[in-house]
Amino acid sequence: MDTSYTVLARKYRSQDFQSLIGQDVLVKTLTTAINTGRIAHAYIFTGIRGTGKTSTARILAKALNCLSSDGPTATPCGTCENCRAIAAGQHIDVLEIDAASHTGVDNMREILDAAQYRPTNGRYKVYIIDEVHMLSSSAFNALLKTLEEPPAHVIFILATTEIRKVPVTILSRCQRFDLVRVPVETLKKHFAWIAEQENVELSDAANELLARAADGSVRDGLSLLDQAIAQTGGHVDESAVMDMLKRADRGVVVDFMQTILSGNVATALAKADEIYTNGADLTMLLTDMMEWTHWATRMHPVLRAGNIGNIPYTADQRERINEINKHVSLNTLSRIWQVMVASVSEMAAASNQKQCFDMLVVRLMHIADMPALAEMINQTKKTVEQKSVTTPKKETITIKTASDLADALQSAREMMMYAYFTKNIEVSEILANRISYFDRGNDSEFQKKLCAWLNTKTGANWELNKIEESHQNQTVREQTQSDAESDPMVADAMSLFADAEIVGVSKQ
Repeated sequence: MDTSYTVLARKYRSQDFQSLIGQDVLVKTLTTAINTGRIAHAYIFTGIRGTGKTSTARILAKALNCLSSDGPTATPCGTCENCRAIAAGQHIDVLEIDAASHTGVDNMREILDAAQYRPTNGRYKVYIIDEVHMLSSSAFNALLKTLEEPPAHVIFILATTEIRKVPVTILSRCQRFDLVRVPVETLKKHFAWIAEQENVELSDAANELLARAADGSVRDGLSLLDQAIAQTGGHVDESAVMDMLKRADRGVVVDFMQTILSGNVATALAKADEIYTNGADLTMLLTDMMEWTHWATRMHPVLRAGNIGNIPYTADQRERINEINKHVSLNTLSRIWQVMVASVSEMAAASNQKQCFDMLVVRLMHIADMPALAEMINQTKKTVEQKSVTTPKKETITIKTASDLADALQSAREMMMYAYFTKNIEVSEILANRISYFDRGNDSEFQKKLCAWLNTKTGANWELNKIEESHQNQTVREQTQSDAESDPMVADAMSLFADAEIVGVSKQ
């Protein structure tokens, strides 16, 4: 006698479109398509684990091959030979393929070769390829042509949790359906119904915890419910579920967050030690702290963001959160949220989670004490204004010779004026902000540029007098080269090489 136990996730798996929970848009679209005869040759279902991708594929296969009607029906009977064989995964014309173990191009060619033959017992041959993103590039390429124009008797149904890994060329050949996370309230109703069928006592608080821990996945929630029933013997209450999930009571989380925001480091670390000693999972505690911060932000009087009717806290806990929000700014909540988000990966990688969590608590408390960003900016502006000088001082330079002017131009990186000045300008006299000179290049714009630069740089008014005839004065470049030639060391060096000449002099 077979005494094997069937887990709840398999026992209560959806067998028709009416029992497929939380996917109303998908159900409406597929049933309408079947009733109107607009059946596509390829579908792709995507969504997180446990939302019904493979179940939907099987239901669709039943709808196409059910013997209760002359053609495809949106309400398969579930009792005919084809429906029962498909539900058991034994129908010869409905092939479920795990792409993770059939990744190669040879596997795909075998499937495509078999697709050319007509179905044996059903109207359609249905190929359900689960986790299709695991196929290799070659396998995807082999699938392309057949997927676009399959035989009339073939339907492809692809399922994946990672739609971004599926090539666009595959997606463009399929009708895509995104299966959404199942809402908490829908999961609670479903779990309550299953508990009733199984003669299990499931408290509302425990049901709430299970539904939220499922994170939108029906299968994950049923697996947790199965575990809770096995642990409690059929009397599932809040404390049992919290102990199973290693979660702290939400009242404890509210207390803990209030302590953190109060700024008492010693008390906060002592409370963290107590929660840890009581067996709480620190990763789950961090998740609960993030949940608290999210709802505290939504409830903050500055924000009042959207409907908070589904907040997972009791009336007393909500009142306490409102009291905390009177003394906490929105900026503080936002900053501690950012720190906690960054700490998720740190906690996962830490060899000692308790040490990592303690450091997180200290970091959160220092972040909470920081002033708001606007306040820090205003304080910085005030400090700068106090240190700033009312009248900025102009940079002063002394120019008494042509070399002084050349050095000033070079220091200011005015290389164009410096090059022209040192090559073409014969300075006759510099006296009391007045320069007399002859311009070998006869550049009419140079006088304006140099005068404007001198006025800005020195803060004085300069007069530049351009004379018409050269007095045979040397330019700065010629004077520099002449000085170099007269240097005894340079003269000795020149005498060592025939036809040597000085082509340039660099000042160090």
